[in-house]
Amino acid sequence: MLTPQKILIIRLSSLGDVILTSPVVRCLRKKFPSAQIDFLIKSEYEDLYRFNPNISSLIELKSSESEELKLLKEKIRRTRYDIIIDLHNSLRSKYLRFFSMARYTRVITKRILKRILLVKFGVNLFGDNESVVDRYFETIEKFGVINDNRGLEIFIPDEALEITKTLAERVNLSRYQQVYGFVPSAKHFTKRWLPERFVELGHTLTRESNSKILIFGGKEEQEYCDDITQMINSRSGANVSENLAGKLNLLETAAMLDYCNLIVTNDSGLMHLAAARKKKMVAIFGSTVSHLGFAPCGTESSIVEAASVLCRPCSHIGRSECPKKHFNCMKEISVESVVSEVRRLMAK
Repeated sequence: MLTPQKILIIRLSSLGDVILTSPVVRCLRKKFPSAQIDFLIKSEYEDLYRFNPNISSLIELKSSESEELKLLKEKIRRTRYDIIIDLHNSLRSKYLRFFSMARYTRVITKRILKRILLVKFGVNLFGDNESVVDRYFETIEKFGVINDNRGLEIFIPDEALEITKTLAERVNLSRYQQVYGFVPSAKHFTKRWLPERFVELGHTLTRESNSKILIFGGKEEQEYCDDITQMINSRSGANVSENLAGKLNLLETAAMLDYCNLIVTNDSGLMHLAAARKKKMVAIFGSTVSHLGFAPCGTESSIVEAASVLCRPCSHIGRSECPKKHFNCMKEISVESVVSEVRRLMAK
């Protein structure tokens, strides 16, 4: 195969899936140091690659309107990429790569049949440690690109670092022995550990040591996270928790995660953002399971789950409500089990 001069990677969304592509981009750049490597992404996630030195340019998809998709398809065709790597494999990505005139097109295999067998029938044909990152690398193994196993990464500009430095000073983080980050929300209800248990966890950790709890989340989760913050402070009788949900952009959130000694998180996009910052973490999995490929990657972590609940996983992405109406996959995860894992990781 001739050395490619132009490579296009397609991964439009979502937060975690995009972050999980970062090892592929890094290793492609290492393999083809002089190539033009472009990345096609939805505009709401473009910050994840805006400052990545391994990318030549970002191509943003700003909407799903047919006219924009048509123009974007023509732009891709005119560029005449040597390789198009579709790590999304959706209807839109298929349309955009169609008639691209690329010399090689490689498309991720999503393991849909295995996923159906696991979710619908409880038959697990996935490997114990298989990650979505491994599937991404399978897509490009033909080109001799090998995973360097350095994990996920995200690049933060100085501006975001200065903003978070000021914020850390404002909330006096330096006066605390430990700083914990909590990610109590998730896009889907069945991926959220019970909010009152996050409150109890926060109270327990701040009672054990002089600790601060930083609460992370998106703008749409601000009120949910604020309730948890206020309840932790009320239980503790002091301002030991700070709600940052909706107050920071993605890069500022990543920079603020750096101030945390450990993260306690649901299975969410911010879990992967924390992994990209190499943070120790305790990840709580309810209706989803790590076999689906979305366990924390490349960082020291522990997964807490109710393994005895036989109806899980009931989905590969989460649901708006428990289909069995009991929600035991989260209710059976105790505060004590999470505290135990936090202590174990902190002792290391």
